[in-house]
Amino acid sequence: MTDIESARAAADLARVPVSRETAEALALYVALLRRWNPSKNLVSAATLEAVWSRHVADSLQLLRFAPDARRWADLGSGGGLPALVIAAALKGRDGAVVHCIESKLGKAAFLQEAARQMQVPVRVWARRIEDVVGREALDVEVVTARALAPLSDLLRLANPLLKTGAVGIFPKGQDVVSELTEASKCWRFMHMSTPSETESRGRILVVSDVSEITG
Repeated sequence: MTDIESARAAADLARVPVSRETAEALALYVALLRRWNPSKNLVSAATLEAVWSRHVADSLQLLRFAPDARRWADLGSGGGLPALVIAAALKGRDGAVVHCIESKLGKAAFLQEAARQMQVPVRVWARRIEDVVGREALDVEVVTARALAPLSDLLRLANPLLKTGAVGIFPKGQDVVSELTEASKCWRFMHMSTPSETESRGRILVVSDVSEITG
């Protein structure tokens, strides 16, 4: 199977249709990920054999929860998951941008170079999340974070964007119930939990109407 065919298979698994242009951008992304990973440790080397399902499809499926959104922010972007995958799907849309926030300079350099070669709408912030979110004028509709932190911490990090109307779309694992319980001690929020298409015990959390519990 060619990388273009693998990209289309990943899109089918995620239930997100992609254009030929997006499939080509995803194929280039995977090639770059494989090339840079030994030196930058972008993803676990053991997961590269299943990169299309484990990483690409897993990221693509997030688009189903905000199909019309064009302005995204990804916290702790690391190796570009889901940020660069989402940016590939948004390629060519007017007003599209994915803000990648990544404090590790080596990973930020990968994001910058991959976005350049893929020709996707990305802005890389090589700074700590707390130094960007709430301090820079990010006008976004969606906030994502993959394998970054427990939900309570994600809500704290993303709150400056969530309280202005953005929704949070967070892939979670089997501990999602305990994370929701813990987060509810400090935050009020609406949420929808949907089974992941790629992880048997995974869930996708869509979080909105977030406010901090005080007093």
